[in-house]
Amino acid sequence: MPVKDLFSLEGKVAMVPGGGGGIGRVMAAGLCEAGAEVAIVDRSGSAMKESCEIMEREGKHPLSIAADLTKKEEAERAAAETVERFGRLDIVLNAIGGGAGNVLFDAEEYPEPEWEWIFDLNLRTTLLATQAAVKAMIAGGRGGKVINISSVRGQLGINAGYSAYVAAKGAIDSLTRQWATEWAKHNITVNAIAPTFVDTPQVAMLLDDPDFKAGIVNRVPLRRVGQPQDLLGPVLLFASDASAFVTGQILTIDGGLTATQ
Repeated sequence: MPVKDLFSLEGKVAMVPGGGGGIGRVMAAGLCEAGAEVAIVDRSGSAMKESCEIMEREGKHPLSIAADLTKKEEAERAAAETVERFGRLDIVLNAIGGGAGNVLFDAEEYPEPEWEWIFDLNLRTTLLATQAAVKAMIAGGRGGKVINISSVRGQLGINAGYSAYVAAKGAIDSLTRQWATEWAKHNITVNAIAPTFVDTPQVAMLLDDPDFKAGIVNRVPLRRVGQPQDLLGPVLLFASDASAFVTGQILTIDGGLTATQ
């Protein structure tokens, strides 16, 4: 394959759960620019509209699907609508997640409702969306790409009440490896990116606190907070033929943070 085609997604179809969010929006637009047809799945109609408008300005025609991906039937409907519109499904990028900073509790006191909310948001959505997408990939017989968004917190603890989030992201790391093992026979690769703190609207209020921001920056060797655009190159790697022989990997995107641990 010519080098210029290694990262091309021409002829591919991607479903992006959480494509209306701060990270998902940039990833969906990047997949689209690389040549893929894109279906954005989100609970927020206004967020999806903004994401679609970005791609439409580039002459693309994304599909928007309103769905609650904590529900199995909704996940299966989203995958089915993607296939109905585009005729295939090649890539699923799971961009739903977060919420940890809103529910911090001591480990011995962590309340069950908040634990379940974090697991639904970060793990259940990834599980159900991936199962639905992979069934479509297997039926299509062309292989596929699963890309999960984990976190450095799947690998590192933190003394700040993150029990549920750390557990959910650790489970995503383990599932990434397990799914890679099981679905290799279908030529479906499964990989994850694990960023550190990323500057999105979800955390804007935290970053407005100069002491909080300085605490993050001072722990990162590259001395800055991550940006959504920092995740796009690794996502395009895992979505494209450039990573045809890469599966079961968690790529840390953290400015060198975990190298210091």
